Amino acid sequence: MVTTRTELGAFLRARRAELTPGMLGLPDDGTPRRVPGLRRDEVARLATMSVDYYTRIEQGRLPASVTVLESLARALRLDEGQRSYLYELAGKPPPPRRQQAQERVRPPVRRLLDQLGHCPALVLGRHNDILAWNAAAAALYLDFAELPPQERNYIRLVFHSPAMRDLHVDWEEAARVGAATLRMATAGDPDDPRLRELVDELSASSPEFRRWWSGRIVSTASHGTKRYRHPVVGPLTLDCDTWTSPDDPDQRLVVLTAEPGSPSDEALRILTSWTAGTPSEVTR
Repeated sequence: MVTTRTELGAFLRARRAELTPGMLGLPDDGTPRRVPGLRRDEVARLATMSVDYYTRIEQGRLPASVTVLESLARALRLDEGQRSYLYELAGKPPPPRRQQAQERVRPPVRRLLDQLGHCPALVLGRHNDILAWNAAAAALYLDFAELPPQERNYIRLVFHSPAMRDLHVDWEEAARVGAATLRMATAGDPDDPRLRELVDELSASSPEFRRWWSGRIVSTASHGTKRYRHPVVGPLTLDCDTWTSPDDPDQRLVVLTAEPGSPSDEALRILTSWTAGTPSEVTR
């Protein structure tokens, strides 16, 4: 018979299998691992408990208190949904919703943005807010620094900014993907008030958004091709790649590149040469 303690142990094993020492700042001694992910002793160290105590919880031989559950949730980097599920398996009342920390972009990431040169790059946060960008991104899209921080949201701009609409050769496709991305974000955190506010705003202002939202389309695309018509340098065909931050899964680095020597590559170089020296910005 499968018990909730057994399920709790299976959930903890599955979650630690998804993590690596490097993701959590732990040293890796290079010893081959029999199974992927973190070892029990590494989880115990992160959760500040003995290996034996953690092992008994994972094996279903010991109940976990609220304090222990919270330590495990922090150690295993559980999101709100995973944290609630952990409490449910342990037979505890749902935990209070944690206040979301202010989003910060680490200095090395800011340096990376600037060192990408003529390649436009953005850092997007948990709500698709534009947290940081380089001069090439400002030259391609628009000067985000001129916008109030609360309006620096990529999906909001795709639907509301005339400049962004005109920039995209296939605006409907870009906006549809934006709606699908937002649908994925709300699925992961349906109670997030900022996400609900953004969905309500776009639903009220855009019939296209309402149509795509009601269709329940979703997207997890991490790469693709973007076509733009820039008012200064003309048509651009760029490859778009997205990477999730290893130490903050809510942050994504988006980089646009062109085939070396192509007309689009040359156009990007011309475009960014006019804005050389403009530093990347961090907004939150």
